[in-house]
Amino acid sequence: MSRFKNQLKTVLKLLLTGLALYLVFRKIDMEQLSQLTKSIHWFWLIPAGVLFILSKVATAIRLNRYFENIGIKLSESQNWRLYLIGMFYNLFLPGGIGGDGYKVYLLSRQFKTPVKKLLQAALLDRLGGLVAIVFLLFGLFLMVEVKLEFLESPAWNALMIAGLVLTIPAFWLVQKLFFKDFLPSFWSGNAWSFAGQVAQLICAWFILKALGIHETILAYQLVFLLSSIVAVLPLTIGGVGARELVFVYAHSYAGIEETAAVAFSLIFFLISALVSLAGSFIQVDLAKKSN
Repeated sequence: MSRFKNQLKTVLKLLLTGLALYLVFRKIDMEQLSQLTKSIHWFWLIPAGVLFILSKVATAIRLNRYFENIGIKLSESQNWRLYLIGMFYNLFLPGGIGGDGYKVYLLSRQFKTPVKKLLQAALLDRLGGLVAIVFLLFGLFLMVEVKLEFLESPAWNALMIAGLVLTIPAFWLVQKLFFKDFLPSFWSGNAWSFAGQVAQLICAWFILKALGIHETILAYQLVFLLSSIVAVLPLTIGGVGARELVFVYAHSYAGIEETAAVAFSLIFFLISALVSLAGSFIQVDLAKKSN
């Protein structure tokens, strides 16, 4: 029965991915997209790839801090290898156990850590990334002109400022109430979360340079962060289609060019997929003691 559910989940994700991509490519100019891809400045994709990897290194370190709080001692090398394997599972085996489930299974078996504690670490890791994205979104909404009437009111700016002020304290309260074991890593975890998200924003900037986009950079980055939230939802394969739909439907409000935005999103996915693919060639020995 479990196997059938996983297969059904995979089929549904494939269908939703296909539907989302169909909607995206119906709305953009394919000839313009073809011309844009031919004019890509490939050199800028090298630092983009490096920054993407650094963003994942930062979030892997964040997760390792949480592991330390529940008595799991992994070297950064072991943790990074495990993180890459998890990325591969999440992207290429979406109907199975998933990257988080795989890590929980291995660590529970090796360290005899209660599954509940490991699941809390995995959930807090996701929440930490989301908090950093939301905080940065509040800041970008204050800097980017979005063409929606209700966003032009003073009340909206006040709400964004309140969000900036309250996001971290609210997250601290949530962690204190529901994730007490991980409070010692609150500040270091958040620091690595912001390091990871800022690295991804710089990665996005390099991709935009590769596409020859030099204006409205902050607007693209705002929509990129919004699409990152949508891509986390387990609706499509690796967020493909869902992320592009956000760019397509947000372009007229944020003042970005929709074909270039879709090209940007697809390039970001390809970078993510190439890095995730490395996880299929990696093995990790958890029995080896960390230094």
